[in-house]
Amino acid sequence: MQTLSPERLTELRVKANDVRAGIIRSLVAAGSGHSAGPLDMADVFTALYGHLMAHRPDQPDWPDRDRLLLSCGHIAPVRYSAMANFGYFPVEELLTLRKFGTRLQGHPERVTLPSVETTSGPLGEGLAQGTGMALGAKLDGKAFHVWVVTSDAEHQCGLHWEAVMTAAKFGLDNLTAIVDRNFIQIDGSTEDVMPLEPLAEKYRAFNWDVFTCDGNDIAAFIATAEQARATRGKPQVIIANTVPGKGVSYMEGDYTWHGKPPNREQADRALAELHAERERILAHA
Repeated sequence: MQTLSPERLTELRVKANDVRAGIIRSLVAAGSGHSAGPLDMADVFTALYGHLMAHRPDQPDWPDRDRLLLSCGHIAPVRYSAMANFGYFPVEELLTLRKFGTRLQGHPERVTLPSVETTSGPLGEGLAQGTGMALGAKLDGKAFHVWVVTSDAEHQCGLHWEAVMTAAKFGLDNLTAIVDRNFIQIDGSTEDVMPLEPLAEKYRAFNWDVFTCDGNDIAAFIATAEQARATRGKPQVIIANTVPGKGVSYMEGDYTWHGKPPNREQADRALAELHAERERILAHA
C-alpha cells in the first residue's frame, strides 16, 4: 500500500474538491438529481479510487480488481465524478448526467459503464450483492476485496440485515461495508423517521468488526479503512460520519437538499466556494 505522505494527502484533498465541483456541474446540467449525499461522500470515494482500491481505469474489467458497489444508487453523481476524475472517462461526460442515451443514468447501470459492478436502485440490496461477491471470491480463491457503500437510511430495509447475518455466518473478512452516516433522508432526520441508533452496537451484535470515523477527513478515513481491511474472520463496517452537502455552505446539514439539484445561480455560488477551497488547500500545502 502506498504511504500517505503529506504531499499525497494534499493531492487527494484537491481531488475530492474537484469531485465535488464535478457533482455540481453534472447536477445543474441535468436539472435533477441528489445533492447532499454525493457531496458528503466525495472524500470517501476519492480515498477509495485514489488510494485504497486495487483497480485499473485503463482496464476496468481487470479480473483482480477490488469490487466497489454503490447500494444507495441515488448518490450516483459522486461515483461518476470520482470515476471521471480518476480516468475512467472524460470529465466532460459528466454533463450528460440523466440525459437520454447517456451512460450516466440516474442510478448506475452495470452494462453501459465500465467497472460498475451492479445496477442499483432499490435500497437495501447492495450489501446482499456484495456478500455474494465476497463469498464467491472465497470459494474461487480470489484475493480481491469487496467494498459496499450504503446509506444510513437504507438500514431501514430488512434485506440489508439479512445480508449482515449472512456475511457474518461465512466470516467474510474480504467484505467492508461503508455507511454514509449523514443522519438524513428525504423526509427529514433518520432518527425522526425511523431511529437507527445504537447503530454500531447493532453491527457488533451481528458479529461484525465495527469502526467509526469522520467520513469528511480523508486521512482519518484511509487509516480506518486500512485497519478494517486487516481484520481476519469477520466482515467489517465503517460508520463514516459525514455532513450532508459538505463543501457547499448553503447545503450543509440541510436535509431538503437530499433529493434536489441546484439551479444555475446556486451552482455558480457552490462552484465559487469550491474554487476558493481548492486555492486554500494548495496555499496551505
